[in-house]
Parts: sequence; structure tokens; C-alpha cells
Amino acid sequence: MRRPSGDKVSERTPPVRYRATVEYDGTDFAGFQAQPGARTVQGELEAALATICGGSRIRVVAAGRTDAGVHATGQVIAFTDPKGRPAEELTRALNALLPEDLAIREVRRVPAGFNPRYAARYREYRYTVWNGPRSPHRERYALGVRDPLDTAAMERAGSALMGRHDFSAFGASHRQPVRTVHSVRIRRAGSVVTIDIAADAFLRQMVRRIVAVLLEVGH
Repeated sequence: MRRPSGDKVSERTPPVRYRATVEYDGTDFAGFQAQPGARTVQGELEAALATICGGSRIRVVAAGRTDAGVHATGQVIAFTDPKGRPAEELTRALNALLPEDLAIREVRRVPAGFNPRYAARYREYRYTVWNGPRSPHRERYALGVRDPLDTAAMERAGSALMGRHDFSAFGASHRQPVRTVHSVRIRRAGSVVTIDIAADAFLRQMVRRIVAVLLEVGH
């Protein structure tokens, strides 16, 4: 069938929604969320996407907003590419532009309305404590605690936090402070103590304050 004169077939590729897993060393970041005048994970990701997309801002949303100094190995983000480039091409392009302390992987297509904040089944944080002599190397990625810690007592205290509770005492003010903590695990391997906390969601500063209380118990 002949098309009427001047009727051109559109070659424009429709936008595509993607999800990706992001890993970063949070030492030199002011957190995940973009902030004026501060270096953030979201800021770096959106700057790289803008370069790929000719200067247009591509909004990045995440499963959780980590605080300053917090690292991630499995942060899930989502964004929409207006040109619908292949996932492999986006992965290569982004990693070529991102700084050394931030990497992207496992990019794949998802439905247009996908939002990792609402799709996440749970979030899990690990807090690492170096319970030994002063160590500049280890304490770059762990909290240095010199006094001995009773990890069995910490484990018992952690179990009291499990379940659905109002965590107002452990987090910043929020209109809905009720959260469900699925697990609290404390483990020791030599001088390294790890505190793993999994929940449906966390209030701001909630993990740090829970860890502070557990350390008091451990002392």
C-alpha cells in the first residue's frame, strides 16, 4: 500500500524504563539523594545520564536513600531512557562516565511504572565494627570500638526489636513511624563484629541509632 505524499514513517524509538543494581563506596558521598552543592550518588548518576542523553535530566529513583558515608553493594535504581537504548549499551556508557567509587550493573528493562521504592520486599543494612586495636585501614570501612563487646547480650537485645513497632525513638520524625523489622543478626569473626538488620523500610538514622543502643548493651 502506498502512503500519501509527505507521510513519513517515524523512526523514533519509544522511551524504555530500566532498573539497575548500583554499587558504591559511600565514604566521599554526602548520601544518595541529590543535594545542592554536595556530591551525592544520585547526582553522579543523573550527571552521567545527562551526558548520554544530550544534556537532558533523567531522574533516578532508588529503593532507599542511604545517608552520608553509607556504602552499597545492591542498591536498586530505576530510570527512563528516552531513546530506548539497549541495556548493554547503557551499562557500558554509564560505567565509562561514572567515578571510581560508583558502578552500575544488571541493567534490564522493566514496566513503565516500575519504582524500586515500592517494589522492594525488604531492605537490609550491615553495620561493621572493628573491635580491636586502632587500625586506619579497617576503620575506613568499620566503626572502631576498643572495649570488649558482649555479642551474645547484643543478640538478645536485638531480638526484642524484631516485629512491627513504632520506631519513633530510633529515627527522625516521620508521619508513619511504624516499621517491621524482619531480623537482627550479630556475628563475630575475630575482631570483626557485624550487625545485620533487615526490615520492610527504615526511618532516617534508624539503623545507626539501633546500632548505638546495641553497642551500649554490648559494653
